[in-house]
Amino acid sequence: MMNLFLQSALQPVECFLTHPEEKEEHTVKVKRRRKKKMSDILAESSPKPGVPEDLQKLLNQHFGTKRSVIELEELKLPDSCFLPSNDLTHSFSSYLKEICPKWAKLRKNHKEKSSVLMLIICSSALRCLELIKSVTAFKGDCKVIKLFAKHIKIKEQLNMLENGVIHLGVGTPGRIKALVKQDGLSLNSLKYLILDWNWRDQKLRRMIDIPEIRRETIDLLETGIIKLCREDSVKLGLF
Repeated sequence: MMNLFLQSALQPVECFLTHPEEKEEHTVKVKRRRKKKMSDILAESSPKPGVPEDLQKLLNQHFGTKRSVIELEELKLPDSCFLPSNDLTHSFSSYLKEICPKWAKLRKNHKEKSSVLMLIICSSALRCLELIKSVTAFKGDCKVIKLFAKHIKIKEQLNMLENGVIHLGVGTPGRIKALVKQDGLSLNSLKYLILDWNWRDQKLRRMIDIPEIRRETIDLLETGIIKLCREDSVKLGLF
């Protein structure tokens, strides 16, 4: 009997370790809200034609903290200098015909070299070429010069301005500003300055939505065009 007891005591006992019951984890992925790009915002909003107040607001925002009250007053554009704005129903030629009905007479009387009667400011060389093609019905028998940097050296443009009578210039603000500062392009004969304000590129940006183009446009206006506008020598249009 004792032997049986000893034998049962020496038998190995099988042990089982118990683990706490694992709880099924339910992880909820929180979707991060994607930051909207400018193109997304613009795509959701209906296009609004530019108005004179938009340009004046742009100038105030740019110079607001850099200039004195007196200097800011000198940068203020009078309402009388603005042409009717494009209401988004015009072609470029029809817009120019509306704002400049006496273009043929102006063109005929223009004899001064190194100057133009009208400047059209665009955001890119490609857009300049598009507008040059679309302006055919308006320009008539006048000479047009391309005033952008792409594939055209500034020396070549200086020679063309110096040696011929040119009526209409289409270009980017950076290159036009450079020509004015080098005294290659005079503003004495300038009557009209048109900003390609409402057009949007593939990213739905207007020219003023592109920081570099916006800055160069403002710099160009400050080279003497604002002064001429205040003197009622130059009219401004927002196409």
